[in-house]
Amino acid sequence: MFESYLTGLVVCGGIIVAIGAQNAYVLSQAIRREHHWWSAGLCMTSDILLFTLGMFGVSAALMAMPEALDVLRWLGVGFLGLLAGQAFYRVLKGRASLAAGEARRSTVKGVILTTLAVTLLNPQVYLDTLLLIPAVGAQQSDPATFVAGASSASVLWFGALAWAGSRLAPWLARPAAWRVIDGVIGLMMTAIAIQLAAGGL
Repeated sequence: MFESYLTGLVVCGGIIVAIGAQNAYVLSQAIRREHHWWSAGLCMTSDILLFTLGMFGVSAALMAMPEALDVLRWLGVGFLGLLAGQAFYRVLKGRASLAAGEARRSTVKGVILTTLAVTLLNPQVYLDTLLLIPAVGAQQSDPATFVAGASSASVLWFGALAWAGSRLAPWLARPAAWRVIDGVIGLMMTAIAIQLAAGGL
């Protein structure tokens, strides 16, 4: 049970951190201290709903089709490899600096709508929740615990961004900090892809 929870925490933690649009927006709001808890809370809620839908909606159907599950596993390996490659590329290339700026303050409604846009209009979100999550989660001994681990990763990550963003703004706004984070993401995704290819997590 704990192994399934830990797998969900690690796999989905890597996915969440890798989705740059959400992170960049929540972090930029936190640096400006501008309705950042609304943004972070909405990201958490969206992730939990999408993880649950992807796991129990898609993987339940896959369990009745072992051949499809095997195909999905290799697609998951390929997608993890892509995520790792993108992360290592960002280590070399770097991300744009997140400056606090003096832009006009957004309303709560504006922040909510923008957060929904960067979350739900990102095709990678659906690839993650409908491809990668079922590929890994369907092989767990306790899928519900896997989803709990995935949800915990979202709450911990976005909570940390919102809370620490304003306090650590000078450090988090530097591209060098994201190079370190992206390097960890790349190594994590590579290790998970190897384990998945070797016979499942």
